[in-house]
Amino acid sequence: MKNISEKKIELLAPAGNFERLETALYFGADAVYLAGKKYGLRALSDNFDESELKTAVEYAHGLNKKVYVTLNIFAYDEDFVGLPEYAQYLQSIKADAVLVSDPGVFTCVKKSAPKLPIHISTQSNVTNSHSAAFWADMGAERIVLARELGLDKIAAIRAALPSGVSLEAFVHGAMCVSYSGRCLLSNYFTGRVSNHGECAQPCRWEYSVTETSRGNNPLLLQEDGRGTYIMNSRDLNMIEHIKELAEAGVDSFKIEGRTKTAYYVANAVNAYRRAIDLYEQSPETYVLPQELKDEPFKATHRKYCTGFYFPSRETECVETSQPAADYAFCGVVSGSRGDEAIVQQRNRFKTGDTLEVLSPTDTFGKTFVVPVMKNESGEDITDALLVQQNLYMNTGLRLQKGDILRKKIIK
Repeated sequence: MKNISEKKIELLAPAGNFERLETALYFGADAVYLAGKKYGLRALSDNFDESELKTAVEYAHGLNKKVYVTLNIFAYDEDFVGLPEYAQYLQSIKADAVLVSDPGVFTCVKKSAPKLPIHISTQSNVTNSHSAAFWADMGAERIVLARELGLDKIAAIRAALPSGVSLEAFVHGAMCVSYSGRCLLSNYFTGRVSNHGECAQPCRWEYSVTETSRGNNPLLLQEDGRGTYIMNSRDLNMIEHIKELAEAGVDSFKIEGRTKTAYYVANAVNAYRRAIDLYEQSPETYVLPQELKDEPFKATHRKYCTGFYFPSRETECVETSQPAADYAFCGVVSGSRGDEAIVQQRNRFKTGDTLEVLSPTDTFGKTFVVPVMKNESGEDITDALLVQQNLYMNTGLRLQKGDILRKKIIK
């Protein structure tokens, strides 16, 4: 095992479409994971067709970043039709790895595309060093650990593996209530197959119970009068535990959220990129600044927890299944015109509002008061009402393409 100070932590971000891929890489992700139009576990994302996959890989490689493609469905026999050719295509466009959970898919990929690196998905629920060693012996280059593991168990797995096999773990985002994501609730209630990427998230629904002989008199399960969501998990947030994760031997820090917005991706990637960089600069004296502790609360989230990493945990969110945020995503900088920034509107804001900048540059966290803006016809605008309208404004800051503007929500 390498000395901690010699390791370079990978920050891995979700990319449900090309906009989110660009956003993740702009804000500092080292790699993205995404899916084609089939074989992945997020069928409700936009995802990428074969041409788009090639473009995505070329774009990322042009920035010296990586792309991992998900093939992690629980496959039926019919799913293998076309799979060898698809794996060969991914190898030909130089995808950096595929994520696999099914041993049959693993074998198919190894045979049909032997130069394509394989990562073992969290769906394979690797919870011990023996399983990890099995996959390493089979030729896996990385293992995405089961979410049920504590840091002590991760350290034990790391110690048992050769240094050439890396470990990846989720550090942020929504958590599945079922064991390693294996759930049939969606299949049962809606016919949408969870482990083929079509989960309807029935764990987030509100439930009631009935006594068999009194079926017309349901009892709502309650907690403080607001309802109890008995299977609704909190969101994971390990921003304050970079050091512990690194010292346990996690090589790749993975953010969940291929169905989330570009703003969510930007917020999470920016926060973890800055935290990881600070840690790697000086592991011995590392202290997370309060501004980075606050960042995850500025994007849509449920109540946070640290999952299973520590012995004491609270993972159930009984208050509500609805996410909330402290800030609203108002616009994204799409370019400049002289001293003016060109801002594409995403949510309403007005002249006189105070907006905050989300950026990988040193303008991060700076604020400005919205001046009178102009639209593309040169008309003065004081109320940005139209979604994706291009607006021109002098912010007094050096903004660049990709920066995001947000506004604190008054509650």
